[in-house]
Amino acid sequence: MWRLLLDQFRDFMVCVLIVAAIVSGVIGEVIDTLAILTIVVINAAIGCAQQYRAERAMEALRELATPLSKVRRGGYVVDVDSRELVPGDIVLLEAGNVVSADIRLLEARDLAVDESVVTGESLPVTKHTDRVDDADLPVGDRHNMAYRGTVITGGRGLGVVADIGMATEIGRIAAMLRDTSVARTPLQKRLAVFGRRLAIVILLICAVIFTSGVLRGEPLLLMLLTAVSLAVAAIPEALPAVVTASLAFGARKMTRSRALVRRLPAVETLGSVTHICADKTGTLTENRMSLERICAFGEQRDRFPSMQGANDAWKQLGAALALNNDTVNDRRGVVTGDPTEVALVQAAASAGYRKAELEQQQPRVAELPFDTDRKCMTTVHASNGEYIAFTKGAPEQVLARCTGLSDRDVVLKEAEALAAQGFRVLAVACRTWSSAPPLLDAATIESELRFLGLVGLLDPPRSSAVAAVRECIEAGITPVMITGDHPATAMNIAQRVGIATDQDIPLTGPELASLSESELQARVSETRVYARVSPEQKIDIVQALQARGEFVAMTGDGVNDAPALKRADIGVAMGLAGTDVAREASDMVLLDDNFATIVAAVREGRRIYDNIRKFVKYTMTSNAGELWVLLLPPFLGLPIALLPIHILWINLVTDGLPGLALAAEPAERGIMRRAPRPPGESLFARGNWQRMIWVGLLIGGLSVFAEGVAIRSGLQSWQTIVFTVLTFAQLANALAIRSDRDALHRIGLRTNKPLLAAVTFTVALQLMVIYTPALQPVFKTQALTLTELAACVFAALLVFVAVELDKYLARLRSDTYLNDGSECGDLQVK
Repeated sequence: MWRLLLDQFRDFMVCVLIVAAIVSGVIGEVIDTLAILTIVVINAAIGCAQQYRAERAMEALRELATPLSKVRRGGYVVDVDSRELVPGDIVLLEAGNVVSADIRLLEARDLAVDESVVTGESLPVTKHTDRVDDADLPVGDRHNMAYRGTVITGGRGLGVVADIGMATEIGRIAAMLRDTSVARTPLQKRLAVFGRRLAIVILLICAVIFTSGVLRGEPLLLMLLTAVSLAVAAIPEALPAVVTASLAFGARKMTRSRALVRRLPAVETLGSVTHICADKTGTLTENRMSLERICAFGEQRDRFPSMQGANDAWKQLGAALALNNDTVNDRRGVVTGDPTEVALVQAAASAGYRKAELEQQQPRVAELPFDTDRKCMTTVHASNGEYIAFTKGAPEQVLARCTGLSDRDVVLKEAEALAAQGFRVLAVACRTWSSAPPLLDAATIESELRFLGLVGLLDPPRSSAVAAVRECIEAGITPVMITGDHPATAMNIAQRVGIATDQDIPLTGPELASLSESELQARVSETRVYARVSPEQKIDIVQALQARGEFVAMTGDGVNDAPALKRADIGVAMGLAGTDVAREASDMVLLDDNFATIVAAVREGRRIYDNIRKFVKYTMTSNAGELWVLLLPPFLGLPIALLPIHILWINLVTDGLPGLALAAEPAERGIMRRAPRPPGESLFARGNWQRMIWVGLLIGGLSVFAEGVAIRSGLQSWQTIVFTVLTFAQLANALAIRSDRDALHRIGLRTNKPLLAAVTFTVALQLMVIYTPALQPVFKTQALTLTELAACVFAALLVFVAVELDKYLARLRSDTYLNDGSECGDLQVK
């Protein structure tokens, strides 16, 4: 904290102000010295608190991204931060765990590990604890190791940590993708350049004010303090830091929407996204298989009929779905296992066919596991002195083993029709023996089967995806699906969530590979669904869109997705199913793997950027008003309007709390009905700089007018009047610029309570320095009469009315455009 505090005094202009205050004290102006130094210290404390809170927010964001591991320490099993693992730690591994280090296995009980993130092998690998002597053995053949980033799919194990962090196998891959870029955002860089140029202009103006004052006979020290105070107040040296704090707190708020921002530029640039390229599984869908269609006994149903009242044929099919699988219930009673089998068991259970109860009545006595040659699985059960075999698998394979099926071709066509709609189709059959089967082989068990029915499974779309896609389209953002699934499956989901229509044609990986670079650039503008696409081809899609000037957000979860995530303008990694390497390459992590979360993040990003624009507009307008107040009077034959203490006080109370409270402004009406913001757009675009100039001139002009009227009226309190008009006018401007379009009465005073509290508190402070006898000598103020105070309020209201009138005229122009159906400014009309 003390370093952060000292950093606030390293600014050149602050150092000059401190020296000037000391000189003022040496020549006897002790009260001025104490007042100026007090304000400088308060400013430093506020700046220190802002920076400290911003760093704490960033640290909290980093903490959210850290997983936990079960470790045996001190004789107890404890959950520890995975970053705290060290070589030699004993780690417990269970189904569902993501391995957080490279681990040498000491125990492995039916331990199966999905190593696709490291090896690319899609099937889980069975692990053991035997010694491996070949040091050059490929990673995929080291069956006594569990590697960081891999997932335990079954069984349990125990191991000792061998390597951690970047020394792991996946760490070596991640090292190739390490981001070495500077943390400053593009917005910060543009503001820093603007700040330097503005500082030169302001220093020149201050030099003019100093010179003109001295030439008119004003005291040298007074003019020096005035010029330095004005420079300190007018130069927005803290603007980049304030922007960083706004981005950090915005990123912190995004975590409540389940979006973890890893790099601050993502917050700034979310408002520029024109295309969101999303994976299907888990992002647009629920990432779980669900029984969606049943074709059996001449009927087609969307759900399984209840066990009560069902005939024997339906009951036998229900028993087949419940018993013909290898699922198990975990300690919480949740069904785990192959996703397809879990879906079948859950569908059967919802209709009353509960596996545990049926297994007591019909215990399993044998099984024929699934293999890629037969493409089916069979389990044999004892049932009331008989034996019954249930078989499920690919329709063409199961139907070929059935007898007594006269409409086989009709059933096959029905299966093909379901597959064309994107369903995963399985056929179910059975065979009954009066005694135990003579041989437990496929030729015996899986022959002369009786066909029971077809089941169609699908990973259903998320209920939130439809609304999110609609909001995307309204916001001028094109949602695109990229998946490795079958084109029919991809189109089914894309049409259900609203990404594609019946007229859209998916572009497949093989087709994409055959296109030239120019042909692909032509196709990406009209393609909404990509199917059977490899992770490598995602880069081609991103580059083709970027070549057309689009701003692309890309989702991914695997190691192979990392290059595409890094190449995209905003890389979005999956928090639940994603790998560490994908997260390292990403700008944002979805903690719930939900497409709607991306859209919510875009909304929040637009709100944050809007509020930064408002803060900049407010700050620059206030500074411009102060410059005019000090620059104009000498040329109009009037004395210097404000003393240094007044300038510093205004800078403290009006630029401080009210300005920062604008960051809490809620999203504007219609924020997601705008076209995306051009990524290179300046904060001063869309009329911002013009408003800064004329509103600043209005504030300064009213203050100088009040000075002239007060002096000509012989009021001794003329300087206090100017001081109060300038303060109140800036507060009125803060209330008026809360929205770029809507009037204050429409958005309501209480929709931004921090700003309302800041304005109220600032008014109270201003009245305190005017009417408190002990503070009047310090701030060189005099008590105003009720009429004088009312005149100050009236002048401030003129600023408020002028800004509101400007917004009203803008709304009238918008209505004109809206009536003829064209675009209005940044509002996209559909």
